[in-house]
Amino acid sequence: MNYPIYVIGTDVLRKEGEELPIEKTPELEKLIQEMYETMKVSEGVGLAAPQIGKSLKLFVIDLTSLEKEHPELADFKKTFINAKIVEYSGEKIGMNEGCLSLPGIREEIQRHDTVHIQYYDENMLFHDEVLTGFQARVLQHEYDHTYGILFTDRLPKVKKVLIRNKLKAMANGRFTTDYKTVLGDKKTREQLLVRNISE
Repeated sequence: MNYPIYVIGTDVLRKEGEELPIEKTPELEKLIQEMYETMKVSEGVGLAAPQIGKSLKLFVIDLTSLEKEHPELADFKKTFINAKIVEYSGEKIGMNEGCLSLPGIREEIQRHDTVHIQYYDENMLFHDEVLTGFQARVLQHEYDHTYGILFTDRLPKVKKVLIRNKLKAMANGRFTTDYKTVLGDKKTREQLLVRNISE
């Protein structure tokens, strides 16, 4: 099953996800598999559960498609359950980012180059790792989703004002994608856009 992607203006993108029980179940296994399928169809490299309408601390990342340009990413395909970033370190580096939940918008975002993270994988094995570079960036982007944070929230206030109209148009369905999407109701769209612009 390929899930539709929830876009800005939907309530689920603004909630902190719930932690999952540390228990391997057929339902969770199926959900994770479908998240990978949805990510692939949508041509993303990461996908968090809130982006498919599920308020959970769960995200998947698959960077293997970037192997030719970045050999170090050849085996980076991971599931993150109940992830917790223990420490951000290294210098902050700017890089252009986009998001399946914000189709058509790309902006330079400053993120730490290194993160120390703890999480469970799809087999409920515990991991304690330090990631750097592009791996750390994608991880931070998806991790943010599980706390109700969009990458545009990390823009300077002046930049948020400049893209306000684009965000409003997007929340109202004025965008094009090659994947299915879900919009929020009118009242929710208006309330949530205020948060994105004012913070």
